[in-house]
Amino acid sequence: AALQKLRGTSDLSAELEEMLAEQAAAKGQRAKNPWELFQNPALRWQLVSIVVLSSAMQLCGNDSMYFYAAYVFQEAGIPEDKIPYVVIGTGSCELITSVTCNMIIDYAGRRPLLLGGYIFMAGWAVVFMVALSQQTQISWMPYLSMACIFAYILSFGIGPAGVTGVLPTEVFDQMSRPAAYMICGSLLWFNLFLVGTAFPFIVKSLAHFCYIPFLVVCVCTALYVWFFLPETKGKSFLEISEEFRKRNFKTKTRAGFYKGPEEIKTTTL
Repeated sequence: AALQKLRGTSDLSAELEEMLAEQAAAKGQRAKNPWELFQNPALRWQLVSIVVLSSAMQLCGNDSMYFYAAYVFQEAGIPEDKIPYVVIGTGSCELITSVTCNMIIDYAGRRPLLLGGYIFMAGWAVVFMVALSQQTQISWMPYLSMACIFAYILSFGIGPAGVTGVLPTEVFDQMSRPAAYMICGSLLWFNLFLVGTAFPFIVKSLAHFCYIPFLVVCVCTALYVWFFLPETKGKSFLEISEEFRKRNFKTKTRAGFYKGPEEIKTTTL
């Protein structure tokens, strides 16, 4: 009844069947602690995925864009008393795109949004660094820098900001999700502290090219998503779990073939 009220429809047979199947698979198990996830080889790639994506959320440099926002807007000729409102506007863009991402995520898929977000952020980081380095030489460069700030934040909101928080629910079972979310939350706050502490020193060392570390993070995260993260759109938890199970227990034989755990028991490696 609660699910019918939440969904607004009475036809929930497929969803209920999936929930009951997941419940049956977790029968007899207890809720896992965070450190137990690190010790469980069956959750290796799920854990790596959320560690990489949760860390990239802060290490991609999105929050650092606000560090430069006031300076760039001032150089673009925006009155000083209006700059705080424009900075608020950049945050509003992130909020709007995050909401938009949640509306289209089931149509576009998780991997395309993550890939597109990090690839676009990497591209805008390059343009932003070039624009900053030429800001005093070319009169219209401050406007390009301003466009880069908005584009970078929009790219972050439409992809990583909206998708990353959904993944622990889809790749972990009911017994592991609370611990997975604890790990994600801890990484988010730790990496936010790390970036906030290190960014002034990065700016001092690299000046206008301070976004090179964030560019590297965006490129590496996009590569990880492309090569290692399976698409979860339209799949049940058991289907997603099976994809990760194959990756977690995949072992190469001398003949060059890959076998799962049940085959490995009867095969000489």
